Amino acid sequence: MAEYGWGLTPELVSKATTELNERQELVADAVEAVRDQMETRPDITFLRTDDAFILRFLRARKFDTFEAFKLFGRYFEYRQNHPNIFKDFNTAEHSVKEALFDGIPAVLEKPDHFGRRIIVLYSANWDNTRYGLAAIYRAILLTLEKLIDNEECQINGFVIIVDWSQFTFRQSTWLNPKILRQMIEGLQDCFPARFSAVHFVNQPWYIEAVFKMIRFHGINLGTLHTEIHKEVLPAELGGSEPPYNNQSRSKSFPADFYSPEKPVEDTLAGGDNKPDRGTYLDEEFFLID
Repeated sequence: MAEYGWGLTPELVSKATTELNERQELVADAVEAVRDQMETRPDITFLRTDDAFILRFLRARKFDTFEAFKLFGRYFEYRQNHPNIFKDFNTAEHSVKEALFDGIPAVLEKPDHFGRRIIVLYSANWDNTRYGLAAIYRAILLTLEKLIDNEECQINGFVIIVDWSQFTFRQSTWLNPKILRQMIEGLQDCFPARFSAVHFVNQPWYIEAVFKMIRFHGINLGTLHTEIHKEVLPAELGGSEPPYNNQSRSKSFPADFYSPEKPVEDTLAGGDNKPDRGTYLDEEFFLID
């Protein structure tokens, strides 16, 4: 297989070894061990099986090849079972584009002190007269597909902050339980990433009633700052950085990632040729009719 980790710092290589049980000399065998298990699931169409793609599943499950394959299978099975989520799965789709340009999700420029990318969902940015919860979920998945291409993100993982400031009871009626269940299943059980924590801040009582199992911080941002340092957070989250501006996303993604003229499949593929490394996203991959 190709040599991976060639661009990683010694610190990241050490972290992958210590935290993820990754040994360069054993990576090829681990990838093959995952690939060999595909025959046990003839009911799943595995649309991508290259080494770089399988590696992210191994990292997400600390190189336990059995657990990595279970995640690998669920990733594609989830897409087969929910084709409505992945139809027209690109940034040119109107509602997804609206959510992205509203900064949903927001990806902060600086990682936290553990190197994790910080994803923030500002509920105040959601205009539910223009798009629903499903569009937000699709925008989150598209953003994660882009971010997880980066090996640093595969190793360091993500932390999610949901800021419920100015979220009204009337808006809460748009929190479709079915879609919420799909979101939790899709992110927690079917996506190859390390999600270290989900933090809620400024949530009203009716949000606490909906989400019973999430770590709450309420309006006490000090408890959030014990886990994510103020130096990397925007001012509205009690941080030292300037308030989040949607335009700052251009520092994290190529400008054409959000172009309505260019589907994300083409953007992430880097043109017409399928790369040996990175994410190749096409219509067959997302089970688009």
